[in-house]
Amino acid sequence: MEIAKIGEFGLIDRLTKDVNPKNKSTKYGVGDDCAVLSYPDSEVLITTDLLMEGVHFDLTYTDLQHLGYKAVMVNLSDVFAMNGTPRQITVSLAISKRFSVEDIELLYSGIRLACEKWNVDIVGGDTTASYTGLAISITCIGEAKKEDIVYRNGARDTDLVCVSGDLGAAYMGLQLLEREKAVYYQMLKDQKQRGGAFQPDFSGKEYLLQRQLQAEARGDIIQRLREAGIRPTAMMDVSDGLSSELRHICKQSGVGCRIFEKQLPIDYQTAVMAEELNMNVTTCALNGGEDYELVFTVPIGDLEKIEQVEDVKLIGHITDQKFGHVLVSRDGQEFELKAQGWNFDN
Repeated sequence: MEIAKIGEFGLIDRLTKDVNPKNKSTKYGVGDDCAVLSYPDSEVLITTDLLMEGVHFDLTYTDLQHLGYKAVMVNLSDVFAMNGTPRQITVSLAISKRFSVEDIELLYSGIRLACEKWNVDIVGGDTTASYTGLAISITCIGEAKKEDIVYRNGARDTDLVCVSGDLGAAYMGLQLLEREKAVYYQMLKDQKQRGGAFQPDFSGKEYLLQRQLQAEARGDIIQRLREAGIRPTAMMDVSDGLSSELRHICKQSGVGCRIFEKQLPIDYQTAVMAEELNMNVTTCALNGGEDYELVFTVPIGDLEKIEQVEDVKLIGHITDQKFGHVLVSRDGQEFELKAQGWNFDN
């Protein structure tokens, strides 16, 4: 069905007709000029992410349901990185004429799956036409007690540096998808298989695809830290690469850091894929981005506690600012920890 057949408001009604609030702070959601929220005893956290077709995602290999899921998770990740709890989102879409009503419903099904996982309410948004493809803008509203909020500027000398999960897998998943896309387009160009089906071989690399296509915000890590009685001194989510995020923490905290290559958590499939592509796996782990893991610092006195937290790895420690940002290689050599994440020149 063409979207023009039911119009903007018909589309919104179709997408949100059975959206029911789950949070007490949601006083009124979809259906009026503004949502009404109430946070009488908490600080309000707000974050926005914009995903553009051709820049942040490629619909050649990204299905719409996974895209909707990921669009929400990257926002929730920012709230978790502040040690907060996400409560509501607004969803704004710019849609070109090539998308049908059913396409947008599929996108929205992924959005709703992500919201259901973390009990987040959809409370509004906007839709508009686009001449250049699909754009998704999601704003997430969360809450936290004033004393619980963790900023980037709280790291102190001798703090331990920790990271959740593993690193570099999402980037390797992207490289794998881009390689298969190039093979597909070359096949079409050469016209060797007219009318035939192209079937890429992803066997043994399923984890890499999952990490790229189905991002997961690490709210589970926040819950485990709370249960262990650990409050990080500084924290960020790993969206642009571990090196970039660590340098942000160090700059805003006025400190340096010392990270050990042998301690970096890297999945076996990531290492195999890096070797297959003739890439340095450590560089991929430090700079790949889109892992959406949490990198955080804790006081050295919490060493025994943090060692007991599942899926968290100690990778280094904070130093005085004068010592800079150091990566200690497996053979003991020291290198400057450089950030090679996303910028406007990429």
